[in-house]
Amino acid sequence: MRLRHKPWAKEKLTAHPEYVITSPAQKKTSWQEIFGQEKVLFVEVGTGKGKFLTEMAEAYPEVLFIGIEKYESVLVSALEKALETKPNNLRFILANVADLLDYFEENEIHRLFINFTDPWPKKRHAKRRLTHPSFLSLYEKVLHPEGEIHMKTDNQGLFEYSLESLSRYGFTLKNISLDLHRSEFEGNVMTEYEEKFSEQGARIYRLEAFKSR
Repeated sequence: MRLRHKPWAKEKLTAHPEYVITSPAQKKTSWQEIFGQEKVLFVEVGTGKGKFLTEMAEAYPEVLFIGIEKYESVLVSALEKALETKPNNLRFILANVADLLDYFEENEIHRLFINFTDPWPKKRHAKRRLTHPSFLSLYEKVLHPEGEIHMKTDNQGLFEYSLESLSRYGFTLKNISLDLHRSEFEGNVMTEYEEKFSEQGARIYRLEAFKSR
């Protein structure tokens, strides 16, 4: 993904602490206090420009949503969407997914979304894929005992890798779709990439996974 540098992004993110948490490690154990609401927590890793999570927050006011994104120039687009609709159940974290345990307590997240992340197709880059076992070990710790991982991608190679990686790690797979938009799945909220790829006729792959404990 080629990023367009936005020199003003950092200043704008900092100016809106009501939506963007720039020092998330300091907020650990107090997410319910930050929201001022005691509800289940859903998190998207690599939230991108925020379309998916902003629309999810509007559709499910009974849920708290947090989006993690490490690029300021990308996250500022998500902030702008939030400022338009002003959901009170949505926050963003400017941080790296690899540091997930610094931001959340064990068993704190009820659902974790992995949407259209970089497939890192070369074998030598496999450790960077967000469904690599090193990341799954982080997810396992922060997921609630009844928590789930929901993943969508247009990349068949990444999807096949993820099916195997999740299964080998001990996750149980369900609701697997090899062509989401031609399936009977209801309630799908699309990301920016999903809209783009589906308009081009690409298949969208989807899965859900949970860890039996």
